Amino acid sequence: MKRQFRPLRHPLRMLPLALLLAVQLPIAAAQPAAAQEPARPEDPPYEAELMRLSEILGALHYLRPLCGSPDGSVWRDEMESLLDAEVQDDERRRRFIERFNQGYRGFSSVYVKCTPAAEAALARYIEEGGALIRNVTTRYNR
Repeated sequence: MKRQFRPLRHPLRMLPLALLLAVQLPIAAAQPAAAQEPARPEDPPYEAELMRLSEILGALHYLRPLCGSPDGSVWRDEMESLLDAEVQDDERRRRFIERFNQGYRGFSSVYVKCTPAAEAALARYIEEGGALIRNVTTRYNR
C-alpha cells in the first residue's frame, strides 16, 4: 500500500520548532570555529567560560539595539573591560575579539529586525552571560 503525503492540519504547530532553529542556527554556526581553537597550557582554567562570555557580549552588542534598547556601545565597552582585566598577550586578545565578532556576526547575518526569536535569544544570552560571570567569579575569585 502506497502512503500519501498529508499536509499538516495546523502549520502553526511548527512555529516553536522554527523559532528554536532560528535561535540555535547562529550558535551552531559559531561552534566549529570555537572547537578549532585548542586550549593552551598557559590559559587559565576558566578560559572556555570567558571565550563564551566574549561571544555572548558580541551577540548582545548586536541584538540589544536591534530590539530597541538604547545601549549604544555598552556591550562593546564591557568587552573592552574584560580584555583590560584579563588579557595580557596579543594572541589571547585576538582570540577573545574573534569570539566577540562571531557572536555579533552570527546574529547580524540572520536578523535584520527584532523578531520574537531574536528576543528569545536575547533573553537567553543575558541569562547565560550572568550565569557565566557568577560561575567564574565564585569558583575562581582571587
